[in-house]
Amino acid sequence: MNHYGTARTLVFAYAVLTVVAAFVLLLSGGLVTSKGVGMTVPDWPNSYGYNMFLFPLSRWVGGIFYEHVHRLIASGVGLMTVFLAIALWMAEPRKWVRVLGYIAVVTVIVQGVLGGLRVTMILDEIGIFHGMLAQAYISLLVVIAVATSKAFATGGARWRWHAPGLMRWAVALTVLVYLQLALGATMRHEHAGLSIHDFPLAYGQVWPMVNAEQLAVINAQRIASGEVPTTLGQIHLQMLHRTMAVVLAALFLVYVWKARRAAMGVRLASRWWFALLIVQIALGAWTVWSNKAADVTTAHVAVGALILFLGVTQCFLLGVFSPRAAQLKRETAQLVPA
Repeated sequence: MNHYGTARTLVFAYAVLTVVAAFVLLLSGGLVTSKGVGMTVPDWPNSYGYNMFLFPLSRWVGGIFYEHVHRLIASGVGLMTVFLAIALWMAEPRKWVRVLGYIAVVTVIVQGVLGGLRVTMILDEIGIFHGMLAQAYISLLVVIAVATSKAFATGGARWRWHAPGLMRWAVALTVLVYLQLALGATMRHEHAGLSIHDFPLAYGQVWPMVNAEQLAVINAQRIASGEVPTTLGQIHLQMLHRTMAVVLAALFLVYVWKARRAAMGVRLASRWWFALLIVQIALGAWTVWSNKAADVTTAHVAVGALILFLGVTQCFLLGVFSPRAAQLKRETAQLVPA
């Protein structure tokens, strides 16, 4: 292997490492939210007046530990993203891949600022955007990792992703998954995750028909047990999240059936996609039954992210290796003078 090939192999390995680090950051953020310790460090970018990186280890206790570690991991991932962009600039000949690296740097900076504003402005809405931008940012890193792989760069993966007609399905389902994650993030940050304590029914009904008087009784019981009151809007939000899960399961099953005669990569990806969704639904039910146990809730967030990343990967590969894309590439090459 020549020096250039070695350099690109190292860039790919580093891109994968950055994806893994970013996923760990996502898990850390999910754990912070699940444990309700997002505001235990009230200042930013300092930590209780200390430089973030000089905060005394003796004060890493309780919720402060989770919040402070999340900040440190975020700083490390941001630095890794900058190094990734530099590596792409030095070793990657394709301009569009280098541009993706630059976009990743901008995105992680914005993400860091949103995290800080969430603390200083104490707004749940910023937390929702912070969480959803994290999903988009890691999706971008996944695309970069795939694009820098040898199988992709040399076209060796093309035969595994021949699936005419499935591109629109993959894009539509990935968009729906992202919307479902947005609903979940809204529930978590608006404290609607346990507006309904039973599953698969809701207050003993398929769809809860709760009026104002019944809601008052429910909230009295919640207050007596140390919970925050809920609203009709939060109840309906959780029901919409549940309904979307059922709709996605049905659509994913159709996608698996449509992909049964596609190339090997598409078939395997579609089946893994459906399997992950079933696991995700089970974790959602467990989240309710466990009264939002932090580890179960964080696992629910993690699997939801994996479903999105697999969807983005499928969209990317199906789009790049589609017959139409190959035709456009040939037509473009013909226009370029020899």
